[in-house]
Amino acid sequence: SRAVVLAAADPANAYGAALPWPEPPTDAGHKPGRKAGSLVVLVDGELTLYMERGGKTLLAWAADPDGSASDDPRLRAAAEALAEAARAGSLGTVTVERVNGAPALTSPIGALLEGAGFVATPRGLRLRA
Repeated sequence: SRAVVLAAADPANAYGAALPWPEPPTDAGHKPGRKAGSLVVLVDGELTLYMERGGKTLLAWAADPDGSASDDPRLRAAAEALAEAARAGSLGTVTVERVNGAPALTSPIGALLEGAGFVATPRGLRLRA
C-alpha cells in the first residue's frame, strides 16, 4: 500500500473538492474538512486518516469497518506515514488525544500509532520531530 500525507486543503487531495468526504466514523464528534493545518493520509488514493490542526484528534476509516483495526494494512500504512511525516519535522510535536471520539491510549488505532513510533504519555500518544 502506498500512503501519502497531504494538507487537507492541498489541491492533490480530492476529498472535499472533487470527492465528498466520507461520513465520519460513528461517535467521532466532528467531521473532516479542508481546513488550514489539517492533514489527510491517503492510502492507494483512499482517505484513511484525517488529523485536525494541532493533531489532538484523529479520524480513521478502516478498510473493513467490522474488522479489527490492528489487522488493517491500510490503517497500518497510514499510521506509519503519519509517524514518518512527524519525524521529518513537518508537523512539530504531535500529541493525539482522541481517535474517532475515543481516548487514543485505549483505541485499537492507538496501538497502530504506538507500533509506528508514537509514545504513550498521560495526555495521549506523542511524537516529536
